[in-house]
Amino acid sequence: MESLQNHFLIAMPSLDDTYFERTVIYLCEHDEKGAMGLVINKPLGIEVNSLLEQMDLPAEQVSVDLAMGAQVLMGGPVSQDRGFVLHSAQPYWANSTDLGSGLMLTTSRDVLTAIGGEKSPDKFLVALGYAGWSKNQLEKELAENSWLTIPAEQALLFDVKHEDRWPQASRALGFDAWQLSSQTGHA
Repeated sequence: MESLQNHFLIAMPSLDDTYFERTVIYLCEHDEKGAMGLVINKPLGIEVNSLLEQMDLPAEQVSVDLAMGAQVLMGGPVSQDRGFVLHSAQPYWANSTDLGSGLMLTTSRDVLTAIGGEKSPDKFLVALGYAGWSKNQLEKELAENSWLTIPAEQALLFDVKHEDRWPQASRALGFDAWQLSSQTGHA
């Protein structure tokens, strides 16, 4: 199967009553070993500003307007104590992984300490935890019609309200989410 890195997974209605109900996941990695992604539409109810305060980052970083109101996301059910910053690409982040498509991912504090400063990424998401799949697990779930996929677009990642990401992602496929059936089948 072709890699789905830099794609969105859109949860099908069959995933109701699960952690992944009505989620959109940005796939950061997908190869023969498995896949890793971040849920991008489930806020935790914590502002990035508050998280920075809890991490004892310098006060000037905490009060920055850019961080005000930005929500920390539930990135997934795996390692929920681990933080991830998905951000627009910049050349000087040695601890960030270049994902291509103008995006980088980091688990180090350096990007968080830069938020709002001169070196701040233009756009960013902060998530706790991640979604992970072992070898062939995601392919099995795709064959079971648990997910739809579309190429990732930064506008959906950064410019659309969290609650609008799932319906807007499905509209990118040419239909509204309410048109999706929870029934699956194969011809």
